[in-house]
Amino acid sequence: MPEAAIQVLDAIKKFGGRTVLDQIRLDVFKGETLVILGGSGSGKSTLLRLMIGNVKLDGGDIVSLGKSITKMNDAELAAYRKNIGVLFQSGALFNSMSVADNVALPLREHTDLPEETIDIMVKIKLELVGLREHAEKMPAELSGGMKKRAGLARAIALDPQILFYDEPSAGLDPVTSAEIDQLIIDLNQKLGVTSVVVTHEMDSAFRIAHRMVLLDRGKFIVSGTPDEMKNSQDPLVRQFVYGLTEGPLTARRRGGAYVDDLLGGPD
Repeated sequence: MPEAAIQVLDAIKKFGGRTVLDQIRLDVFKGETLVILGGSGSGKSTLLRLMIGNVKLDGGDIVSLGKSITKMNDAELAAYRKNIGVLFQSGALFNSMSVADNVALPLREHTDLPEETIDIMVKIKLELVGLREHAEKMPAELSGGMKKRAGLARAIALDPQILFYDEPSAGLDPVTSAEIDQLIIDLNQKLGVTSVVVTHEMDSAFRIAHRMVLLDRGKFIVSGTPDEMKNSQDPLVRQFVYGLTEGPLTARRRGGAYVDDLLGGPD
């Protein structure tokens, strides 16, 4: 059995009395790329934020890198975040800083390394994402794909053990999306990191995933390899994976449960 980098143990999260995640239980194994799938409102982004430690659980636990996130104090949480990297959907670059300065920021904030060493490390990280020649550009001069690459270079600045990706292909054209996917694969192999990717882009998911998890209305539905998901006979899984117009998801909306979904009513 592979060793778990992250264990999600009956995680519960509520917002305003509405249960967004309902006793989610799953493992993320060291060195794998786990893709979390689900439609809008399924709870996948909330689960990602819980793993990062940005949101507090209302029940259950998450054990990451051998420690319970729920039991961490502020100092321990800060130390934990130095061992993870996050690529946000927008790239989340600081517009007033060059690409190089964006990547250098975590190194300047969290290490005592001399500036000469930081400069070398920044060049290495930018080379890994194919942006070394664009180091002095400002974010406004970058395309959407280049912003994602720069955000990824910053995410790996401190050599994290786990990388989290929030909709890495969102807003990108198909070719650029495929390039970002290949970058995720390359970094997983070259750096040996564990990757957790939240997406609803099926082409991207099947390119990068070692394993997939499907959430629906805050509940764990199924996990499996890409082939297992493609070959699933579960009507809900098949409808989501293949984007079918007929199935449980559309039947639910037609049956009036759509209103319950919006208002957080019964399943």
